[in-house]
Amino acid sequence: MDKLPDSVTVYPLGSMDLLSQLEVAKLRDIGAGEVRERFRRCALAVLNTGSDFDDARAVYEHFADFDIELLQVERGIRLRLVNAPAQAFVDGELIRGIREHLFAVLRDVIYYSTEMEQRAEADAPARITDMVFQLLRNARVLHTRVEPDVVVCWGGHSIDREEYDYSKAVGYHLGLRGLNVCTGCGPGAMKGPMKGAAVAHGKQRIKDGRYIGISEPGIIAAEPPNPLVNELVIMPDIEKRLEAFVRFGHGIVVFPGGVGTTEELFFVLGVLLNPANGDLPFPVVLTGPAEAAPYFEQVDAFLRGTLGAAAAQRYQVVLGDPEKVARLMREGLREVRNFRRDQGDAWYFNWRLRIEHEFQQPFEPTHEAMAALDLGGAQPPHLLAANLRRAFSGIVAGNVKDDGIRRIEAHGPFELRGERQVMQQLDRLLEAFVTQQRMRLPGVEYHPCYRLVT
Repeated sequence: MDKLPDSVTVYPLGSMDLLSQLEVAKLRDIGAGEVRERFRRCALAVLNTGSDFDDARAVYEHFADFDIELLQVERGIRLRLVNAPAQAFVDGELIRGIREHLFAVLRDVIYYSTEMEQRAEADAPARITDMVFQLLRNARVLHTRVEPDVVVCWGGHSIDREEYDYSKAVGYHLGLRGLNVCTGCGPGAMKGPMKGAAVAHGKQRIKDGRYIGISEPGIIAAEPPNPLVNELVIMPDIEKRLEAFVRFGHGIVVFPGGVGTTEELFFVLGVLLNPANGDLPFPVVLTGPAEAAPYFEQVDAFLRGTLGAAAAQRYQVVLGDPEKVARLMREGLREVRNFRRDQGDAWYFNWRLRIEHEFQQPFEPTHEAMAALDLGGAQPPHLLAANLRRAFSGIVAGNVKDDGIRRIEAHGPFELRGERQVMQQLDRLLEAFVTQQRMRLPGVEYHPCYRLVT
């Protein structure tokens, strides 16, 4: 990747194009410190769209001399970019979509830092949910008086061509039915559904198709926004990102993936297993090409073996039939619409969904925290789901996040401890992910960042 040698000044697009003098003053206050570095790294990630890296530290080191400066002008704010990735520019002009993403990063990082961070220590579930709502509202992605139409698509960034084409076919059939797509915003199974939906929206002459990407600072460098994303939201941490998916989305399609996708699965299933959510419709479909049957058999066996048969009742597995997936989601979203209408609930935010503290509290994957996770099968399924979710989150950090990679280099692999039955199932699943190259991009040698101990 080459770098643009000269500095470039860009002006806002999107939700940062109208600012008060007080807001501009707040932006200028981030001239140094942790918030500025967080903003610089997220900005570098969106400028690096299309990169072949899936290692945050490699991105930061490659562009160590990249800098970004906020300039105050009479009409608001400008950004000066120094040594930015050349691929973000065409004939010296910053690509429009990347410019929108750049100011979306500024909007979300600054809003959280200036308005929300003081409340981050709040541990009451209702307060955390309110924070998620306010972050989404500030990003202007909550549309009132619009019937449920957002399908969240999860899946790996490291998938083969056949799985990618299948995810695109599912997105196409969703788009033909007027549905919009929300993903983690990266490549692979996060890009495919958006690309398929964009083609279908074009055929249906839908001009306002939505391709929403929700990320967080720790993961965005490894999975920068794909070019289809036209609404980008940066949540402050993985837990609020996951809650945003299930509060904002109306149903979920899960494609083949690795530990990140499994983390997401344990989050949504752990939440849905709460008896308080027993009557709440929320369609979840696991799907892939017919050749992905062994993958889903392993995932299904792991879910049943750890969370029990009740978890399996909350999802369906469909192989090799993109149109059936789209029909199931369309029918599921009708149930969601009718349920929320009957209950007088909002269509744009799932307020009734009960999410316990264990799923909301940020988890920092240190060696001590990973070793202390309770992975025994004697606890209630939703608590085991919460702890397995944390375990997978730690492996994601060790694989691709800068802080996690540095911890592994300094102290060796994370240790995960649990009952033999759970550990054996986990070992089989993780070994399959390694063999199928679902931990890293194809062709990149993988060194496990974890060790399982019974």
